Amino acid sequence: MSEFLLRTEQLSFAYPERGALFRRKVLRDVVKRVDLALPRGRVLGLVGESGSGKTTLGRLLVRLLQPTAGRLQFDGVDIAALDERQLRPLRARFQMIFQDPQSSLNPRLRLGVTLTRPLQIFGQLQGRRDRRDRAALLLEQVGLPTGFVDRYPHELSGGQRQRAGIARALALRPDLIIADEIVSGLDVSTQAHILLLLKQLRAQFGLTLVFISHDLSVIRVLCDDVAILKGGEIVEAGPVAEIFARPRHPYTRTLLAAIPLPDVEPGWLDDKPEIATPTLQGSAA
Repeated sequence: MSEFLLRTEQLSFAYPERGALFRRKVLRDVVKRVDLALPRGRVLGLVGESGSGKTTLGRLLVRLLQPTAGRLQFDGVDIAALDERQLRPLRARFQMIFQDPQSSLNPRLRLGVTLTRPLQIFGQLQGRRDRRDRAALLLEQVGLPTGFVDRYPHELSGGQRQRAGIARALALRPDLIIADEIVSGLDVSTQAHILLLLKQLRAQFGLTLVFISHDLSVIRVLCDDVAILKGGEIVEAGPVAEIFARPRHPYTRTLLAAIPLPDVEPGWLDDKPEIATPTLQGSAA
């Protein structure tokens, strides 16, 4: 077992730019020579302005995209160049929660089917009763009523859909979860509940998280470490407390100066009440 669950070395990604039909193909670099080392059980925040390559890097880390250069090690195995057949046994161990749950949840499927589809794909279901029971358990774990197994995504609020996205990511009990801007479209109160949920799930299941966000206040309270991206490159990385107290790179200092960062009381997230499982008639943000 490797000390680092995830490690990258000079990880890069580029895609062909659109142009005239007979022009020479020109590649545009999106992620450039990224070096990361993420220990087990830690939460890494990826921060940067729009277009900095955060989402692309997140998709690379779970091999939704194939790197054009560099190494990508998951639990000591270099998965950068593996084909889909070789990746399949590992896919259950890393999952991604997407920014927009409205588009990532199939509108034609009830939640019970959507949440257990990963279990079905990996042969971990034993009939309809088991599907329903497993879906209900997943809903309970993210603070949603078990009766939601029969609902469609459009019948849920934005916060509820995001909880459903988290539940689906948890279905296979992964070691690593990439969360891509999952609270950016939610109101402040709902954001706080989602962050508390992630903190509780991390403690319960020993998760390793990569949390992508443009909100430095969120990064400061949720993450252990932070990496600052600019133009596809990591310009500064380290423990959150150190980076926020003594930023070295001018870009980091600019981000900190530009975004309001209210003083956060120590343990403010811990002081919130535990998430209670709602009744069948209740609802969650």
